[in-house]
Amino acid sequence: MISDQARNGASADGPVGGALAGARGGPTAGRIALGVQLRRLREASHVTGEEAGEAIRATRSKISRLERGRCRAKQRDLADLLTLYGVTDEAEREALLTLARQANAPGWWQQYIGVLPKWFELYIGLEQAASMIRAYEVQFVHGLMQTEDYARAVILTANAHAPVAEIDRHVSIRMRRQQLLTRPGAPRLWAVLDESALRRPWGGPAVMRAQLEHLLRVTELPNVTLQIVPFRAGPHAAAGGSFTILRFPQPDLPDLVYLEQLHSALYLDQPDDVTGYLTVMDQLGVQAETGAASQDMLRALLRRA
Repeated sequence: MISDQARNGASADGPVGGALAGARGGPTAGRIALGVQLRRLREASHVTGEEAGEAIRATRSKISRLERGRCRAKQRDLADLLTLYGVTDEAEREALLTLARQANAPGWWQQYIGVLPKWFELYIGLEQAASMIRAYEVQFVHGLMQTEDYARAVILTANAHAPVAEIDRHVSIRMRRQQLLTRPGAPRLWAVLDESALRRPWGGPAVMRAQLEHLLRVTELPNVTLQIVPFRAGPHAAAGGSFTILRFPQPDLPDLVYLEQLHSALYLDQPDDVTGYLTVMDQLGVQAETGAASQDMLRALLRRA
C-alpha cells in the first residue's frame, strides 16, 4: 500500500531525503525513487510530459520511462529538467544529481547481460531492494527457495536446446539471488505454495527429496514464512495463478505486483491493483496451512518420497 507520506508527496526525511534513502536499496530502487521526485517536481511546476520531453530533446514517452524508473537519467538531461521545474537550490539539485549517479551504478546482475531478459533484469533489481517479498506459486517452488538441482531441472524445461554454459549461468543467477535471504538487513519472505508445486517431480525423486529437505531448512530462517495450500482446501482466492508482491523500505516507493508470463512480465503499481492482490494474499494466508502445519506436510511428503 502507498503510505500516507508518499500520497502527500513527502517522506519523513523530506522529498530529497526520501529519494536518497532509495539509493541504498540498489540502483533499481534508486531509479524509481528519482522518478517519483521528478514526477512530483514536474506536476508541481505545471509542466506537461510533452514540454519536459522537449526540454531534453526527447519524447513524452521518455519522460514517462524516467518517472517510472524504467531507464537511466543522464546528468545533462536531469540538470535541464531541474532547471525547467524551477529547482534552483544548489543542495537540492546536487542531492538529486548524486542520486542519479548512484542509480546508474551497475548491480551484480549486470554481469549476466545476454542471459537475463530485460524484463527479468528489472525484477531482480526490485527484489534486491525489497523489505518484504510476498509470493504465491502454483507450479514451482519459489526461486528464492530452490536447490541448485531443482533450479536446473526447471530451467532446462524452458531452455531445452540451450548450451550447457548458458544453463549454468541461469542457475548461477538463481543461486546468487538467494543470498539476499541471509544478508544483513535481509527482507522478509512470505511464500505460499500450492500443494501441486510439491507434487510435481522436477528432476526426479532424488532431486525432489533434496528440495523438500531444503524447504524445511529454509523455514528455520527467522525472516522466512512458508505456507502450503493443500488440495483439500479446494478452490481458493488465487485461482488466477502465481504472483509476487514487493514492498520497499522507502516511503517514496509504492508496493508493486509482479506477474511473470512466458516471455514477458507485468508490473502493477496502481493502488487498486495492488490492493486487490494484497487482499488475495491475505485470504491465501487464511486458507493455507499454518507455518507449523506446512512443515508437517513437508515431513510427511519426505516420508513418502
